[in-house]
Amino acid sequence: MEYRNAIFIITEERSCPIYNVGEEFKVENDALTIPEIKPACLMMVRELMKAVTEKQSLERFSQYGVKKVKFECGGCSGLIRFEFKKEKEFATLQMKLLAAAEQRARMRHLDKFFGILRTLEIFEPLDENSLRDLSAQLQLKEFENNKIVLMKGDPGTSLYIVLEGRVAVIGEEGQTLSEMSVGEIFGEMSLLSGEPVTTSIHTRDRTRLATLSNKDFKHVLSKFPVLQVFFYRMLVERSQANTLRAGTISSGMTGRLAEINAVELFQLINSSQKTGKIQLVLDDGSAVVTFNEGELVKAQYKELFGKEAFFALLAKGGGTFTYTSGLTPEEKELPVIGGFMGLIMEGMRRVDEQGA
Repeated sequence: MEYRNAIFIITEERSCPIYNVGEEFKVENDALTIPEIKPACLMMVRELMKAVTEKQSLERFSQYGVKKVKFECGGCSGLIRFEFKKEKEFATLQMKLLAAAEQRARMRHLDKFFGILRTLEIFEPLDENSLRDLSAQLQLKEFENNKIVLMKGDPGTSLYIVLEGRVAVIGEEGQTLSEMSVGEIFGEMSLLSGEPVTTSIHTRDRTRLATLSNKDFKHVLSKFPVLQVFFYRMLVERSQANTLRAGTISSGMTGRLAEINAVELFQLINSSQKTGKIQLVLDDGSAVVTFNEGELVKAQYKELFGKEAFFALLAKGGGTFTYTSGLTPEEKELPVIGGFMGLIMEGMRRVDEQGA
């Protein structure tokens, strides 16, 4: 059986579970090359085999000029249409160099930002070649200032990585809940949970984002299982943060101060009248804050103790925490440091003064 060397390109896609418009399939010397990271769909392979073994021409002449022959794959729940792009003759060194140049051109739009991707915690487990392969799946999108990226209630279709600029998380009443800058990720929770987007995202500057579609996100997780651990942990942490915002906390619960800040966390302990300890791991050290029936009885942060340690912690916006319920008999005898709301007000006043 003779196979013709050729390149085919997808021109239309309707709910195909694997491939996207614009992706190419290359037949060379009886071998088939499929898009990076993607699995080989046997139904698509069957249609390609028909295309490269039939004697019919892959181009047709008409009164409007040369037209490409179109093919279709609709053997599963989705449908894609693809067409002949050009003959593929890789027998010469010149053609091989041309193919390499095409690959470099396709990656050039992300090369500038590869250093950012390399620093992201999510991609730390990947070696250079694996990260390059993953980067090939990313698309670049640009937004001007004050443009809508996502609206609450939209279906989750992509993961977003901020490469330049800033975006803001907007609440139901139009208030800014938080901001994200270079290197931060959003949109992943809808992809993981299958639920609609829970908050709106607007740009705060001219912003450039790298995006990974839902379809490619699934293939990336399949090819790089180590990333599944990161996203599973993120899902658990976000779920716990939502539980905290709902006003409940239990022993052993962990979270990030980026999801619920120190003031909200301490107020939750106070309003719930919890007895236990909050252990914090911060960029510059660790801290322990002890509550007895919701009242502050002890705080330690580096060389600071009591009120001063508590005030310093109120300004912290990064790090992780763990809540453990229960105190020793000795700790239960510790005197209350001061009225909780008075401490919060005094601490916030100091934070404001330092910011000014």
